[in-house]
Amino acid sequence: MTPEFRQAKNKEFVERLTRQNMEPYYQKIGVHWDQALFDKNWEEFESYEIILGDSAVGVLRLSHDDMAYYIRDLQIRPDWQGRGVGSQAISFASDIAKDTGVKLLRLCVFSMNPAVALYERLGFRICKTESAVHYMELELS
Repeated sequence: MTPEFRQAKNKEFVERLTRQNMEPYYQKIGVHWDQALFDKNWEEFESYEIILGDSAVGVLRLSHDDMAYYIRDLQIRPDWQGRGVGSQAISFASDIAKDTGVKLLRLCVFSMNPAVALYERLGFRICKTESAVHYMELELS
């Protein structure tokens, strides 16, 4: 099944899913949820709900500059993880970047997050690691 990507309007869903998925990592490294930062980013990022059938199963949040598109957040509901939804979201982000002529897709991910394997499988490379965070990028053709 191919997901649909719609402009996110349900801020509560996005926040709830992000907090739920990120809480184990935050606890592990001693980071606390920053509501003010989330609210600011809600206004600034391009946010998409990932829809399958009638259900929102994830969220993709992007930003960009002249050099790159940035995956700021990719959250998939736990019951949909491992089913290709994340790969399809990366493909969607890549297409947006290519359509604007940008040749790099970048992201940050906690180094202990299993999603690192997904990103590497899709061609992302680790550029640097700082404070348990991998900075990764993918050159788009």
